[in-house]
Amino acid sequence: MRIGLVGYGAGGRWFHAPYIDAAEGVELVGVVTRSPQRIAELHAERPGMPTYGRITELLAAGVDAVAITTPPQTRRELVLEAIAAGVHIVADKPFATSAESAAELGAAADAAGVRLSVFHQRRADADIVTLTQVLDAGELGPVWRFHSSFDLDEPGSLDAGPHGGLLRDLGSHLVDQALWLFGPAVRVSAEVDWVDLPAGRTDGGFVVTVEHATGPVSFLSASKLNRLVQRSLAVYAEGGSYVATGSDVQTGAIKAGRRPKDDPGGWGYEPEQHWGRLTTAMGTRVVPSAQGNHATYYSAFAAAVATGGPVPVPVSDAVDVLRVLDAARTSALEHRVVGLD
Repeated sequence: MRIGLVGYGAGGRWFHAPYIDAAEGVELVGVVTRSPQRIAELHAERPGMPTYGRITELLAAGVDAVAITTPPQTRRELVLEAIAAGVHIVADKPFATSAESAAELGAAADAAGVRLSVFHQRRADADIVTLTQVLDAGELGPVWRFHSSFDLDEPGSLDAGPHGGLLRDLGSHLVDQALWLFGPAVRVSAEVDWVDLPAGRTDGGFVVTVEHATGPVSFLSASKLNRLVQRSLAVYAEGGSYVATGSDVQTGAIKAGRRPKDDPGGWGYEPEQHWGRLTTAMGTRVVPSAQGNHATYYSAFAAAVATGGPVPVPVSDAVDVLRVLDAARTSALEHRVVGLD
């Protein structure tokens, strides 16, 4: 599958391109960016990679698919352009400005026979893959509570405006992980840390409570403003508990200059000091890290395009995430619990 990358900011450069390189059945054949700085970075890292000023130029050059990583407010028109050209699409998160807009784009792709998948690649984080294996083993039994926290010291990366904020940034991943693990939400409440930036007011931190139809309650929190860097998971269940601290090991490796294609067997394992602990009536034991690898997302997407099978993250999943995020914002503004049909 010949894929073009639309955007070469932090998302395209660190979270898409290295994993496209490492995926099976995928070849990166061009990048859309107009920034002289981004073009210089791209050519330094990928000599000879074709660059284009607009998505129309990339589409005209001939690709099977595009990965759209530009800012959220630009995404709708770019997705529609790709659909009109009959090209398959990976769209970054947050996928759309609202759940309704997301559903609209999904319907447009279906009508055109185009495969559209949303880039909730953090289902393949090492700590989430490990937790999935722990839950599947069944020792914990029915889950009561899930706590997931992700704090970064990155105040400069916050975007203001109606389409910015941390809820739609890290919140997209934390909510997607919770829904993927424990099923659909029925009620949502939230508290948000509001901050005034030069470009406007936005949310720089949050605590979101999600009540799942299957019974568990998820408590999700994040911040970029408190000079804190930490990742933690905790599950409280009828049969015991599981707790782990993570290091976002894949992102750290990428920023340190390592690449998944260079070490596919050793990529994406949390170091031993971040391994989780499972406690049941039988005692406590350390659970070694499973392998996390975001490249599996692109391998699965290429296979879906080739075979007609399911895409790794269907639009319906992204719609569910956006419904929770929209409800969380409403809850924070109106100080109430929001029910979901």
